[in-house]
Amino acid sequence: MPKVLLADPDPRTQESLRAVLTERGFLLDAASDVQEALQPIADGDVDLVVCDLALPGGGGLQLLQAIHDLHPQTAVVLLSAFGSVQDAVQAMRHGAADFLGKPFSADQILVAIDRALEKVALRRENVALKEALDDRVRLDNVIGTGPRMQAIFKTVRAVADTRTTVLITGESGTGKTLLARALHSLSTRKNGPFVEVNCGALPESLLESELFGHVKGAFTGAVRDKIGKFEAASGGTIFLDEIGTSSPAFQIKLLRVLQDRVIERVGDTRTIPVDVRVALATNKDLQKAVEDGDFREDLYYRIHVVAVEMPPLRDRRGDIQELAGHFLQRFAHDHGRAVAEITDAAMAALVAAPWPGNVRQLENVIERAVVLSRSRRIELADLPAGLTTGAAPPAAAVAAPTADDGPILPLKKALELPEKLHIERALAHCDGNRERTAKLLDINRSTLFQKLRKYGIR
Repeated sequence: MPKVLLADPDPRTQESLRAVLTERGFLLDAASDVQEALQPIADGDVDLVVCDLALPGGGGLQLLQAIHDLHPQTAVVLLSAFGSVQDAVQAMRHGAADFLGKPFSADQILVAIDRALEKVALRRENVALKEALDDRVRLDNVIGTGPRMQAIFKTVRAVADTRTTVLITGESGTGKTLLARALHSLSTRKNGPFVEVNCGALPESLLESELFGHVKGAFTGAVRDKIGKFEAASGGTIFLDEIGTSSPAFQIKLLRVLQDRVIERVGDTRTIPVDVRVALATNKDLQKAVEDGDFREDLYYRIHVVAVEMPPLRDRRGDIQELAGHFLQRFAHDHGRAVAEITDAAMAALVAAPWPGNVRQLENVIERAVVLSRSRRIELADLPAGLTTGAAPPAAAVAAPTADDGPILPLKKALELPEKLHIERALAHCDGNRERTAKLLDINRSTLFQKLRKYGIR
């Protein structure tokens, strides 16, 4: 049953209210002044407060404001022996559920309490729906029902509305970028910009200018002033991916930004304050990098305020079925295919697979299966060969579907998916290291980054 707090200095009013509400089965507590009433409210176990407008210690309106600040879901019914229309209007403006003049009948107080509790139930239902929406939508596509992922979601929600720097670690393909976007979308900065910078994709000579901006004439080619990503992210979030690849010189500059919240454009001596939330990600062991002298210790502790480790997919097999279903729906819609389910045998193979490329690899496997499937169901035969043994599928299995594998596409379009899958396999093989991946594929880094952008590979 709901718990009601009777905050009234008059013992007779408390007694009459107790008699009426006890008969209805309510759980009751009592207080005779504002300070005494605040304790059970602070504990969070009160559903409704019935409060006298002239409550000693500050008055009913002060208690109403405190309740609004501490527990806005708690409803308040105000009482007054000398209440006026103006008092009632003021009380309702401050958020009171109802206002009754004394004396009142049992029916009047019961009707007011029932109405107020209906509002409490509606508010709690809205909060529950909002939290569900936060987890499923505002946490973007970061799907996870296991305790490890739920703990991550809890941490993200706890720090979202702060300006605390957050470091997201984990293997390549685990969803670090999605989590950073979720952190932004759950925060009060959600209407501000989300600016993503891949520190590994930019040569050191351009990284400083890209992040901090430059003034005209700062270097050859600087024909006009340019603001950097930090200024562009003002009022929002900047996400620095692959921070573990940054140079010692850049690390010094980043440390100053995090400490002083100011930047200097390249070629300028003026400092510019920046109001920005910083999130960072890496697939490197930064603590080991510190020990090896590759990463500054002072910067490590500065960015390690809140650290979230995204687990590899092999450690969260309970989420594979839900993830696979999510990707199936998305790619069936994107590619206009009528694939609606995954057979038990195919799902068992997905759950058992080693997934060295993590969620990104699973995403690509499902996209491939949707494109190549010749029925409404993804069969075991639609999955890459050797998936459950950890062996990489042969090139022919990826790039050469048979003549019966769905509609005939333009050649350029038909070749895009095999190329995307091949790049993903190479990234997984190189643990997400872009430079090693480019060497393995025998292409230069700029070509690799163009293809990563083209295919939306993170």
